[in-house]
Amino acid sequence: MRKRHLIGIGLMFLISTQIKAQDPVIENIIKEAEENSQLRYLGHELLDGIGPRLVGSPQMQKAHDWAVAQFEEWGIEGRNEQWGEWRGWERGITHIDMVEPWVRSLSGTQLAWSPPSPEGGAMGEVIAIPRLEEGQSFEDWLPNVKGKYVMISTPEVTGRPDYNWEEWATEESFSKMKEERGEMQADWEIRISQTGHGRRELPAILEEAGALGVITSYWSKGFGANKIFSAYTKKVPTIDLSLEDYGLLFRLAESGKKPKIHLNAQSKETGVQPTFNTFGEIRGTEKPEEYVMLSAHFDSWDGATGATDNGTGVITMMEVMRILKKVYPNPKRTILVGLWGSEEQGLNGSRAFVEDHPETLDKIQVLFNQDNGTGRIARLSGQGFVDSYEYLGRWMAEVPRPITREIETNFPGNPGGGGSDYASFVAAGVPAFSLSSLSWSYFNYTWHTNLDTYDKIVFEEVKNNAIMTAILVYMACEEPELVSRRRRVPINQRSGQPAFWPVPRSPNRKGMIDN
Repeated sequence: MRKRHLIGIGLMFLISTQIKAQDPVIENIIKEAEENSQLRYLGHELLDGIGPRLVGSPQMQKAHDWAVAQFEEWGIEGRNEQWGEWRGWERGITHIDMVEPWVRSLSGTQLAWSPPSPEGGAMGEVIAIPRLEEGQSFEDWLPNVKGKYVMISTPEVTGRPDYNWEEWATEESFSKMKEERGEMQADWEIRISQTGHGRRELPAILEEAGALGVITSYWSKGFGANKIFSAYTKKVPTIDLSLEDYGLLFRLAESGKKPKIHLNAQSKETGVQPTFNTFGEIRGTEKPEEYVMLSAHFDSWDGATGATDNGTGVITMMEVMRILKKVYPNPKRTILVGLWGSEEQGLNGSRAFVEDHPETLDKIQVLFNQDNGTGRIARLSGQGFVDSYEYLGRWMAEVPRPITREIETNFPGNPGGGGSDYASFVAAGVPAFSLSSLSWSYFNYTWHTNLDTYDKIVFEEVKNNAIMTAILVYMACEEPELVSRRRRVPINQRSGQPAFWPVPRSPNRKGMIDN
């Protein structure tokens, strides 16, 4: 009896699979993605042709305009919508040479919004924040920085990530290294605390005392990877050096060898610049005032070209729009993609959309957001929407099994309060879901680092993400009614106690502009 039941289930599965395979739109989505993928072209144009996309930079504006032109080339209505203003800044060259006690070109870059070096650069001795002697104050020592470059980051004991030590080291040597690392970190904490200033305030104190520049090194715990963020100086350059080049200068300075560098870090202020979100729209036929939304942040930090954060999300969503325009040109609902500005500084572009378009929010069927890396979609949470399993489960069943078989789901899940742009919509009660990717060492090697470049993209996995997303959008468009927005009471993961649904937050519409 049980055997017959299992055979029956197998036949039903086979028949249902055959029926699904007959949906011409889904068949054509897969065929178009497989046979005519534009992902490599889009990646090249965006990452190699335009480059990094720091909010307020000329490259950010070029990216907005390029996306609109690309949408229009595909017959998709494209537009830029201003939501605020930002301090404009354009990166120039960064060239760093150690000239004493011997000559070596160093690997580093100036941080975003850093002031430039004098024209042609400037040479000076490199010193480190010292451990003050008993009775000595930071103010007593501070005149020593005049005409010098000052190192303010913790030096590292090793440039080998822990996983490399775990693979090769003895237990004793690994333990010894961690002990030494802890001691060095503790020593540096004392040095910084003796200044009486936090790490964000200290650079301004040093430049006011006459320092030529500030040197940092923010290691990302991976071979050759450093995080590149923004400067806190207003008059002199701030640069980030690779782990070993920073370590070299630190060891030389600590041993009294008085290293000198010549730094030429050029950049320029470009005044107040408008900030935009970019949209592509395929108008619906039966329910044009209802929306299925695609979402990805367009901006990046600019230590590299922002390939996996979030170039891959952008090209995925643009490819989905291209495919759907070709094989599903008359959707029942309007398909709208938002490529958001200034996600990296606090979800500002998407928060602005939520704040500026309250009339749209109740008409959004669902939103799918892609961020965090190049890997295949690996996790999907219901974001606290009680009935999300029912409709997302049905829609995902239409996606080829090889694409979905390893996806971990969490239903109904908890609402995301931040992290990426879907959270702006979740806070407003919109069923918005993060298509979260497999890591591919994202947090150590590409997230906000100098290594987030085109070569890190795994195009086969991005293609599968585009197929899955396009099918989900198609199914959401075809759904007879708007899906349920019923919400659970969130649970605090640490205490297990009831929590509160996140609330919408206003964006920063005047970024880094002194009032």
